[in-house]
Amino acid sequence: MTIAHVMDEVVAIDPSRVALVVAGDDVTYAELDAAVTSCATVLAAHGVGVGDRVAVVDVGGVLSTSAMLATTRLGAAAALMNVQLKPGELRELVRTAECTAVGVAGDAYRDGLAEAVGGRVLGPNELLGADARASGDVPAEVPADDDRDALVLFTSGTTGLPKAIPISEGTLARRLASMTLPFDPVAPPVIGMMCVPVFHVGGSLGLLGALHSGRTTVVQPRFDAGEWLRLVSEYHVSSAFLVPTMLQRILDHPDFPRTDLSDLRAIYYGAAAAPVELVRRAMAALPHVAFANIFGQTETLGAYTTLAPDDHFAPERIGSVGRVMPGVEIRIVDPVTERDVEPGEVGELWVLSDQNVRPGWLHTGDLARQDADGYLYPSGRLSDTINRGGEKFGPVEIEAVLREHPAVADVAAAGIPDAEMGERVGVAVVARAPITAGDVKAYSRERLAIYKTPEYVVFVDELPYSDTGKVVRRRLVELIESERRG
Repeated sequence: MTIAHVMDEVVAIDPSRVALVVAGDDVTYAELDAAVTSCATVLAAHGVGVGDRVAVVDVGGVLSTSAMLATTRLGAAAALMNVQLKPGELRELVRTAECTAVGVAGDAYRDGLAEAVGGRVLGPNELLGADARASGDVPAEVPADDDRDALVLFTSGTTGLPKAIPISEGTLARRLASMTLPFDPVAPPVIGMMCVPVFHVGGSLGLLGALHSGRTTVVQPRFDAGEWLRLVSEYHVSSAFLVPTMLQRILDHPDFPRTDLSDLRAIYYGAAAAPVELVRRAMAALPHVAFANIFGQTETLGAYTTLAPDDHFAPERIGSVGRVMPGVEIRIVDPVTERDVEPGEVGELWVLSDQNVRPGWLHTGDLARQDADGYLYPSGRLSDTINRGGEKFGPVEIEAVLREHPAVADVAAAGIPDAEMGERVGVAVVARAPITAGDVKAYSRERLAIYKTPEYVVFVDELPYSDTGKVVRRRLVELIESERRG
């Protein structure tokens, strides 16, 4: 498999099959292939070639998909960037990824990217419009090279600046081959939903895998729970990947009880910790749906563990992210000594697999413990660890306890800088019923060690989540400090 021609078999055998549904429009595999050729032609005419990295800023759809595939046909790589970033933030990503001065952006994002790249930014009219083919001849085929970059993604940047993660052609192809089924022209198209951002590893890899298998992808460029329900019902969507905040908003939406979701068969969730009560609630509300928790990160090209649907019926397993997938090895080590911890103890998670974007053991920065049966239980990020007077613990411990309070709809904890203790525990609470800071502290004292009890409690309307459903800890600290000072 080569990423440049990931959908060639579908185009050759069933060109009229629908590849994407975007804003109510069907885009066939033949039409998408023509868009990729058009995009490659224009990019080549503007000097994009082997080894270049091209900044791409757009929501999921024909332009971002075409740019992702067109760059690989030229021996280049698309660097997919968050559409919510400001010019200064985009400039930092352009610099970090060493992008060329030619960029690709949707009309709404062109000015910001132009300011960031300091060069020419091409939009849908230039790349996909009627005159696009006139910009030059269709570029010659660039021979495949397993070691050449085919895609650049970025870490979420929830605790610092995002890092560029270049992914080679060979690594990406092997990952897609391991996670997708071959195209079956006889089987009816499977219809899936892409509602996570295309610049997220779950969005881009899921989309490439769907194109390789000949599936139809209903694209929701920006997640909205009510619209998600409408699209799943109207297009008979059978599977979707959701982050936990999305799942909660779907269940809470007033249209949920009256929406026909009978065709929905599987929900994969991940990218952030899923509260146990949320998973139980979802299973009760959607008894015909198989739930699978998947756990991974950009540097491992997505999931390396999974909690299978059957495991969800073991009460003690919910809250776990499951066991490692075939071909994956893990270690849980003391972050200081780098020696393996005892079974059941919390340490930093290391991963070794063929899907790692770089060879060798990946020090994930995730804290976790593993039980005797091999099930993995995340305990937060190493960089999120709260250090209160030498006592170190993860915010996840506090959040899990407070989510059990009937008046708490959502909560996030963080270490707040303090001259005396180094850090003190702060929490931001989204309440669903009347509750006071004293109530929060009293509830915590009964269930947590005294040093883990929140000292600062603020109430907010919403938590600072990223597009991938993770709490942005640095913004959380700023929010708690701002609210408590009035």
